[in-house]
Amino acid sequence: MARVKRGVTSHAKHKKTLKAAKGFYGRRKNTIRAAKAAVDRSKAFAYRDRKVNKRNFRALWIQRINAAVREHGLTYGRFIDGLSKAGIEVDRKVLSDMAIHETEAFGALVAAAKKALEYLKDAGTTNEFESAVR
Repeated sequence: MARVKRGVTSHAKHKKTLKAAKGFYGRRKNTIRAAKAAVDRSKAFAYRDRKVNKRNFRALWIQRINAAVREHGLTYGRFIDGLSKAGIEVDRKVLSDMAIHETEAFGALVAAAKKALEYLKDAGTTNEFESAVR
């Protein structure tokens, strides 16, 4: 049986790792052991931070919606509750964009949410409705 020399695959793997480590500082860019550790770590951070990025954007959209809704006399939580009661399904990214760029359309959504919260006027004390819809 012929002897198998493994240099080609090892060289290809090392080359791939070193290419991924391009731009790193010090030995991490040109020594295979340090580069492999740095690349593995960077991939783990990249995976984690893709999730964190989504989380941060959702928080930003919620802050923007809350600020816009408070100008109309509602809180964020009551607004979302009103939208769900009204049967309006619009995601927070679109709501945030509407609040910034299409204020009239956003105002119509706020009005619809307020109308859906009218049941609070009949259900309990007027304070409950007053705190929900100012």
